[in-house]
Amino acid sequence: MSEQQSDQQTIQIEILRYRPETDHEPVWQSYTVPFDPATSVLEGLTYIKDHLDGSVSFRWSCRMAVCGSCGMQINGEPKLACQTFLREFHPGKVRIEALANFAIERDLVVVMDDFLEKLTAIKPYVIRDQDKPLEEGEYLQTPAEQVPYMQYSQCINCMLCYSACPQYALNQEFTGPAALALAHRYNMDSRDQGVDQRMEILNMEEGVWGCTAVGACSEVCPKGVHPAAAIQQSKILGTLDYTKMNALRKFILPKGAR
Repeated sequence: MSEQQSDQQTIQIEILRYRPETDHEPVWQSYTVPFDPATSVLEGLTYIKDHLDGSVSFRWSCRMAVCGSCGMQINGEPKLACQTFLREFHPGKVRIEALANFAIERDLVVVMDDFLEKLTAIKPYVIRDQDKPLEEGEYLQTPAEQVPYMQYSQCINCMLCYSACPQYALNQEFTGPAALALAHRYNMDSRDQGVDQRMEILNMEEGVWGCTAVGACSEVCPKGVHPAAAIQQSKILGTLDYTKMNALRKFILPKGAR
């Protein structure tokens, strides 16, 4: 260890390990890691993998709170490991485990299939009834037209909100905070014409009406997306949509079919 390293403090990191080929259930394993004030939890995990135990598995990519890959439970709270620092826990220890409410694939790596299916289902892209020819140029927006959805476009799909959501913990049919917030983001986009398609999902029992408005999703969001607000706003849109449809039924359908 260099002179600079000898001046560093150390901290105990406990990782909930799960290796499906050998473990019948997850087990805790402890490591002692050097750190300084700038050392993140992700860097602590990298130190373990590089110097102490190469078998430890976790996801990461950008190290800048942009990719959303390094979400995990840190001392019981869903956080981004790259945005959380070991100094916050010293002189205590750090306990790291996979995100809650997801099946564990290996160590800190969770199975993402359910989340990705829900994300795909809400059609997270601009839908047009008919695209205009390329020679007519792009679809322009004013700054004012961007305001309603910009906050909700900041989601990095880190899944921390799913880990914190009590409703998703009880019922995994629930579409969940990130997907519902992203649906609202596109519904608010002035270029989009796919509101009616997304409303089919949003107005289902597993859609926005499954949310019990606890707000834990917004509390843990590292980007300030505020999915709880998006869901409540979508409830208003859903109510208006239901009212509109009932009004149309009175004028369009014969009396016996209303």
